[in-house]
Amino acid sequence: MTTLQDLRAKQEELRKQQEEIARSIEEIRSSQRAGVIAEIKAMMAQHGLTVADLETPAGRAPRAAAEGKTREPSKVAVKYRDAETGSTWTGRGLKPRWLASALEAGRSLEEFLVEAPAAE
Repeated sequence: MTTLQDLRAKQEELRKQQEEIARSIEEIRSSQRAGVIAEIKAMMAQHGLTVADLETPAGRAPRAAAEGKTREPSKVAVKYRDAETGSTWTGRGLKPRWLASALEAGRSLEEFLVEAPAAE
């Protein structure tokens, strides 16, 4: 019959084996990683690439980003308005709930159409 001391000794032996295996795995990963890094550096040198080239798609920074400019979102004119609530919709994307409810209730989309401003 196995004693508690035998089991603890076996447990300690297995723990040491586990630590050795973990160290071996880490050494293998480190050596593989060094090889991969060397390959990447060689390929970058061969193709004239820098780390900055890796940060953007196809190695090209958008002109605005390169110049430090940001693009402002464009404004879209309101196409539909609920006169009762003042809710609006540009006609882009999903129909808002207020409009979908009104259409289900039998109203027509043309009822909510906003008149285009007169051209001068």
